[in-house]
Amino acid sequence: MSETASGTVTVTLPADNEILITRTLNAPRHLVYKAWTTPELVRRWWSGRRGTMTVAEIDLRVGGSWRYALVTDNGFEVAFHGTYREIVPNERIVNSEVYEMPGEEEMPDSQAPLNIVTFEEVGGRTNLTLLVRTGSKELRDLIANSGMETGMREQFELLEELASSLG
Repeated sequence: MSETASGTVTVTLPADNEILITRTLNAPRHLVYKAWTTPELVRRWWSGRRGTMTVAEIDLRVGGSWRYALVTDNGFEVAFHGTYREIVPNERIVNSEVYEMPGEEEMPDSQAPLNIVTFEEVGGRTNLTLLVRTGSKELRDLIANSGMETGMREQFELLEELASSLG
């Protein structure tokens, strides 16, 4: 995988340990940020069109944690969690992201990929950038080749619909 675009979601690999996902959303950034950080709103977009969120917990403070879980339409359960490292309201969030694999030893939070999310408003729209920084090329490639792009496209479509409806 090198550089692809699905709809208006663009996925690039700027470094051996990075995945960069960008999309412009037709909603002001304070509403995109609100939809990104409010548990009851996250439940409405994070699973895309693939299942039902069963957990959306957010302790939005530096050192606070988050956990999302969903059951896909075919019964597969998947969950992620992490810790917030940096929060600038309406502008930037940095958090770790640990994939929970039942029956396997969990990656320590200190070694987990970092998600660096930025919200930039331009003319009433939001340029959303998600930089995923992994510890290795192997982990980056595993994530990039997992089918995440399709899921991200669905998530961002729903996120845009939801955020624009909040205004």
